[in-house]
Amino acid sequence: MFSCWKGRTRKIFLMLVVASCLTFVAWSVYRSTVNGRWSDMFPQGERSLEKTCQPKTHLLFLKTHKTASSTLLNIIYRFGEARNLTFALPVSYQFGYPQLFHTRTVKSYNAKINQEYHIICNHMRFYQPQVEKLMPNDTFYFSILRSPVTWMESSFAYYKGTASAFSKVKSLEQFLNDPWSHYSPNSHGSHYVRNSMWFDFGFDHNSDGTPAYVDAVIRKIDNIFHLILIAEYFDQSMVLLQDALCWDLDDVVSFKLNPRSSSTVMPLSETTAGQIRAWNALDWKLYLHFNRTFWQKVDLYGRQRMSEDVVLLKEARQKMKDLCLQGGKPVDPSQILDKSIKPFQYGRAHIQGYNLNTNLTTANREKCLRMILPELNYKDLLAAKAHHPAARPKGASSMEKDTKL
Repeated sequence: MFSCWKGRTRKIFLMLVVASCLTFVAWSVYRSTVNGRWSDMFPQGERSLEKTCQPKTHLLFLKTHKTASSTLLNIIYRFGEARNLTFALPVSYQFGYPQLFHTRTVKSYNAKINQEYHIICNHMRFYQPQVEKLMPNDTFYFSILRSPVTWMESSFAYYKGTASAFSKVKSLEQFLNDPWSHYSPNSHGSHYVRNSMWFDFGFDHNSDGTPAYVDAVIRKIDNIFHLILIAEYFDQSMVLLQDALCWDLDDVVSFKLNPRSSSTVMPLSETTAGQIRAWNALDWKLYLHFNRTFWQKVDLYGRQRMSEDVVLLKEARQKMKDLCLQGGKPVDPSQILDKSIKPFQYGRAHIQGYNLNTNLTTANREKCLRMILPELNYKDLLAAKAHHPAARPKGASSMEKDTKL
């Protein structure tokens, strides 16, 4: 009788243990699927095994000016090249900018055969009717914005010798104290001086900006573009992008390209910042709207989940820095050892680049080189590979003198 009671007790105990384990697993599954996916249950390396979506490969990236867009371009180039995707490339280095986009500016485009591409991502002034002639209906449209305050400081340093309004003054503060005495809406490079992002989206950067007009433009952009990223939150932007595109986190690991030497970055007072926001009122309203929608998307993604994925992204970037880069950081142009991968220098900005570690294997060197390859060189490489698949990276022997990175 005692042995029978003892056996029943053991069975009850085992049943309680099993029930507890099942309860814990169920609770874990519930917590990890609150945001609509299972990925938080698995380490990052295992996440690709549980994806149910398919990576998006039809992409339009509107590359705005002075917004960290060169770093994003490199990410897209690497993703497309690794998968042999087709790029709509410009005849030169931009799609007829600052004119509205037209298919005639696409290298080797043949309208007679209804030619389509996987990716279009170089500088253009957006014009949807022409873009749609090249891109499939399921194309994912995205772009990136930056605070007009830091954007204008960067633009002044870069376009000081290009935009006539900037060339007339010694400092940004001098320009902002009386902008209309230096600026003309029809002057050369006026779109680098005022509301550049508004202009890149295809709209009038000199508009009076009535509330009805501003609201209509923002609604139109909202309706066309699936995702607008924010340069000040680049890592969070990359997490949202890889999720929206069903890419792996490793696909958006990057090094910052075209950083400026700190010696050329000018501090701005609150007074100057306020003047910039007023002068670029259209860009400021654009930025405020999409900064708000950006954080709404972060909330939908999950703040905790976002924080964890940003940590993973930073760790992956650090691993690549340790593998690839001498000193792990960018260097001034004069310190770049391989001059064939020296970034194009323009204006008063000193555009920094990188030196690769010398002990890399051939495979690792190719991978690391792609991550630091200046965009002009990379564009030339992709154009060459489209005709000669065995082409390899090299320095750009001929570069447009008026290329806007």
